[in-house]
Amino acid sequence: MSIAEPCAIRTVTATRYVQPLREGGSLPAIVEADDDGLYVLKFRGAGQGPKALIAELVTGTIARVLGLRVPEIVFVELDPVLGRSEPDEEIQALITASAGLNLGLDYLPGAIGYDPLVAPPDARLASAIVWLDAYTTNVDRTARNTNLLLWHKQIWLIDHGASLYFHHTWRDYLERSRSPMPQIREHVLLPYADALAEVDRELSARLTPERLAAIVARIPAEWLGHEPTIGGPEQQRAAYLRYLVERLQAPRAFVTEAINVRASLL
Repeated sequence: MSIAEPCAIRTVTATRYVQPLREGGSLPAIVEADDDGLYVLKFRGAGQGPKALIAELVTGTIARVLGLRVPEIVFVELDPVLGRSEPDEEIQALITASAGLNLGLDYLPGAIGYDPLVAPPDARLASAIVWLDAYTTNVDRTARNTNLLLWHKQIWLIDHGASLYFHHTWRDYLERSRSPMPQIREHVLLPYADALAEVDRELSARLTPERLAAIVARIPAEWLGHEPTIGGPEQQRAAYLRYLVERLQAPRAFVTEAINVRASLL
């Protein structure tokens, strides 16, 4: 896995609503943009709102920095006029509620859901994905919903909106940054992750404070608003950075937890 620096995120404008992806609870959709590309659009007006988009942005970018495959992440400007020709009133309301800046991921045509029982993953890759999800507290990579795609014979990571769940309540967030993640027991790739200790040394070193600062700096101010216990956008970005840096401090309870849980399953 090669190191990638956080790069600038392109902004595109949605020009056509193509179709909903109804397997997602927040009704993501395929849209066409002004660069003629197709993207899976995550709506700021759906589900957990902007926090889900922040989790997608931050965790997805961290994954790319770690050398894991995540479709290109873009900002998507959405005009509510796109919903006028949509007969589904729920979708019309969703588009209207999501006017402005949203998040998109490059659409991977022909990709299929990845099943490790059919094609077991490489141990280092499995360990890196487990490590990422334990670090970012992503609870949504289970056998019921792997959020992994197979595209051109490679494993791609998608749907990180359930990660970083600490930001749904900021109380004691720094204390919680040092906590383990018991839900790692349900991770679909944990049985294959027999290189966690080795991967931990490598990946934790890659996530320098400077790289993490570059990532959280990309969170749009309009997604942050005001948090009573934290403050405005700058204070919130600083809090995200403190959490992510603190969680990497040794000893890392989330790594010990994953190693111990995996051993108990064997």
